[in-house]
Amino acid sequence: MTPALHEYNSSGRSFFKETNTFPAPGSSEENVAFQLLQHGLSKQFSESFPNALAEKTVVIVPSLTLDVAILSKIKGRIFYEERMLCMLLLLRMPRTKVVYITSTPIDELIIDYYLHLLPGITGSHAKERLTLLSCYDASAKSLTEKILSRPRLMKRITNAIASKEQAHLVCFNLTSFEKTLSVQLGLPVYGCDPALLYWGTKSGSREIFRQCNIPMPPGFEDVVTINDVAEALYALKLQNPALKKAVVKLNDGFSGEGNAIFSYKDLATDEHLMKAIETQLPDRLQAVASDVNFTDFMAKLKEMHGIVEAFIEGEIKTSPSVQCRINPLGEIDVISTHDQLLDEATGQVFLGAAFPASEAYNVAIGKMGAGISEALRSKGVLGRFSIDFISVQNGDEWNNYAIEINLRKGGTTHPYLMLQFLTDGNYDSNTGIYTTAGGQPRYYFASDNLQSDLYKGLTPQDLIDLAIYHGLMYDGSKQEGVMFHLLGALSQYGKLGVVCVGSTHEKAYDYYNKVIAVLELECS
Repeated sequence: MTPALHEYNSSGRSFFKETNTFPAPGSSEENVAFQLLQHGLSKQFSESFPNALAEKTVVIVPSLTLDVAILSKIKGRIFYEERMLCMLLLLRMPRTKVVYITSTPIDELIIDYYLHLLPGITGSHAKERLTLLSCYDASAKSLTEKILSRPRLMKRITNAIASKEQAHLVCFNLTSFEKTLSVQLGLPVYGCDPALLYWGTKSGSREIFRQCNIPMPPGFEDVVTINDVAEALYALKLQNPALKKAVVKLNDGFSGEGNAIFSYKDLATDEHLMKAIETQLPDRLQAVASDVNFTDFMAKLKEMHGIVEAFIEGEIKTSPSVQCRINPLGEIDVISTHDQLLDEATGQVFLGAAFPASEAYNVAIGKMGAGISEALRSKGVLGRFSIDFISVQNGDEWNNYAIEINLRKGGTTHPYLMLQFLTDGNYDSNTGIYTTAGGQPRYYFASDNLQSDLYKGLTPQDLIDLAIYHGLMYDGSKQEGVMFHLLGALSQYGKLGVVCVGSTHEKAYDYYNKVIAVLELECS
């Protein structure tokens, strides 16, 4: 049963009858209801967002609603829901309420750790305005799907909201499930309409780059079949006979796990090239994920579609990214730049990031990010997103190639939010420098993949004890030190995340190296 759309008022707030029926998921009625809710977000952004003393509620759903097969390659993936705990620092605003929902309960010690970072607010005051809810479900199903299947949990979320007129949803990424959740809770969501997600796929990204005249690797979009891949690989080699490798990427891969590398080693560019590629493709195409074979990868490509592009070579090569935001008023901000650390074996898997990106190109890629943001705004995109690049030094200059757009939060979102919440600072994209409220420059190195079997068995309490004893904890007076996350994954997976803040890049790296040294010393 579907309620009449007149049950939505002009601000987009839903008033369903006592039957609690909602528009069918994916229906045109649901889409209309979602759009009406989204219209109300601009009023909130203008009135309550900038007012630190305004009463408001932020409902945080840190669901990684992504392909289950790809997510399964990430160790401790369920604990990635903890990455958005940095948003508990919103509780520094004394009349703001936060509702945070997870698949499984979060250790109270971890919550206390975040609340102790709050400047000017006691932990008890913040706790009174914090509602933690859990699905008690560790299955591979996405968190959002778990929430939608629990009507009593949905009711508890609603009961925790002071006023729907001054409340909104924040999610890691938006899909049709988050759209349904938005409508059924009657809350707008600060993020991109799932109908626009094509522009965040590998194929859609290349279309945007082409529209903006942004340099990108030679390649082909919307490949589906084995024949498509072979033909694209053949065409790339003909265009550039010196090409050594190419990359096949699934449209919706995550953290490099949806990529595969093809080697042209010992293949002659002659009349036999096409036949050789077709014959040897199963052996030469190696998926980045170690437990994914050729057949599985091609099946996933047929389902998701993807791209084939040249592998950019270079003796000095980096992988920077630009994080941007389009707010509900349509204003564009270049929020940050990062130099991403990728794995040495494939150069595809995200391991960490240094902020800001190198002064050699951070201003240049920031300008590219602004231009891409304008194109995305014309499509109707809203919220935070990032653009990945490959930068290669050529003499005294750097050549920057756009690689992909991620229309969601990512590995560089939570570290920057932590820094910004704790220092009240801002990144100036015109200079490539971040300064605190006091005018001091700050840098960090962050990683979600600090992992070793040696760390297994350490509890969050153990880690905090070690950090205090060795002087690693973030110091609010100096605005330097280490902030930890993914603490829930530590004991079982030997994995944790860190954000190491310093007054220089070197000092930030020193903190990171000290964390590693302390853990090896204490765990060996």
